[in-house]
Amino acid sequence: MSDKRAASAQEEAEILLAKPRGFCAGVDRAIAIVERALETHGAPIYVRHEIVHNKYVVDDLRAKGAVFVEELAEVPAGATVIFSAHGVSLEVQREARARGLKVFDATCPLVTKVHVEVARMRDQGREVVMIGHEGHPEAEGTLGQSDSGMHLVENEADVAKLQVRDPQKLAYVTQTTLSMDDCARVIAALKARFPAIVGPKKDDICYATQNRQDAVKIMAPQCDVVIVVGSPNSSNSNRLREVARNLGREAYLVDDADELRPEWLAGRKRVGLTAGASAPEVLVHEVLLRLQSMGIARVHELEGIDERIIFPLPRGMGNAG
Repeated sequence: MSDKRAASAQEEAEILLAKPRGFCAGVDRAIAIVERALETHGAPIYVRHEIVHNKYVVDDLRAKGAVFVEELAEVPAGATVIFSAHGVSLEVQREARARGLKVFDATCPLVTKVHVEVARMRDQGREVVMIGHEGHPEAEGTLGQSDSGMHLVENEADVAKLQVRDPQKLAYVTQTTLSMDDCARVIAALKARFPAIVGPKKDDICYATQNRQDAVKIMAPQCDVVIVVGSPNSSNSNRLREVARNLGREAYLVDDADELRPEWLAGRKRVGLTAGASAPEVLVHEVLLRLQSMGIARVHELEGIDERIIFPLPRGMGNAG
């Protein structure tokens, strides 16, 4: 009898799919740039840093002929190199020109917007505080938009320790993939300590990051456990897991279906499923199938925003096919 009850409980369990989830316009564009470069110029095509932070995507492009490097010194003279979606510093751009490399820039346009803001703020004579994660390539690229006058803070404690030249000439920008809630707290701390600080005209956290976090905020309270599909080095994927945990739900980050653990699902009635902006839908589908093979048959996609944003490819590459 107990076995029947257990089977019945599993049949009643369901998977809630967050919407939106997965690829954003910047990731779509970055992958398309690498694929178009491979089609047009042939392998190898060098890519500085992982084009996006997802193992499946990087492995797939590597199999097609992309060579991922961390430094331009690894790229042969005269070769074609692509800058990742996270953006690069002015120094990297100068080095590429000096070495005569053919460059395609896959920097997300929303990251480029932040770079433009930094240049404008520095032209106004302001020091710039970047809210971001130390060592993340997007933070390094943005900090590298000026040779001086840049500061990085991750949290309120960093704000308390921050030393600036002139508190009256201060501005801030943010990494595009942060937790909206955490970022709001750091901005509040900056404004409390430096009342004259100015920010960007429009929030730097990208639309996809906001939409996916909002979707988890709607989904997580309805679930017993949340699964986020994304790679461990994906900032926005990690933030989705944090959002769910901050709402009091167990949440796990998985690269693919093989990382699912049956014990996470034991006795759970509702399993929430989402994916970071660099995780392809094929991985979500595989996780969905694995969850169903574990006995959770019902699937319900929640209502959510339909994202219709498309970023064009760089000049000289033509429109996306």
